[in-house]
Amino acid sequence: MSDTTINNETTSPTLTVTEAAAARIKTQLEQRGAGLGLRVGVRKSGCSGYMYTMDYADEIGAEDDVFEGFGAKVVVAHQHMDVLAGTVLDFRSEGLNRMFRFDNPHAKNACGCGESFMV
Repeated sequence: MSDTTINNETTSPTLTVTEAAAARIKTQLEQRGAGLGLRVGVRKSGCSGYMYTMDYADEIGAEDDVFEGFGAKVVVAHQHMDVLAGTVLDFRSEGLNRMFRFDNPHAKNACGCGESFMV
């Protein structure tokens, strides 16, 4: 799905960025006028245990893993890779809704609202 996946450590797990997600990330950064990429993480929350977090990545730290696909960077704190390893980040339009979608192989269950998941 992704033309490239780059990681700080070649033995670390990966996160794949689809072409649609990359296009959306680049558009958002362009509109914002600054930023290196999209920062993705997880936090304990919601009905099912974990919730995805997203923000702009304005810097890359020593404890961050960087993944790139189709010219867009996704930055993930290494501590979140246990939950996010193997995830495909996509951007989808479904009716009037447009959203980033996480296809996470570790997600065993999700709440009805789609906001949280269990591993």
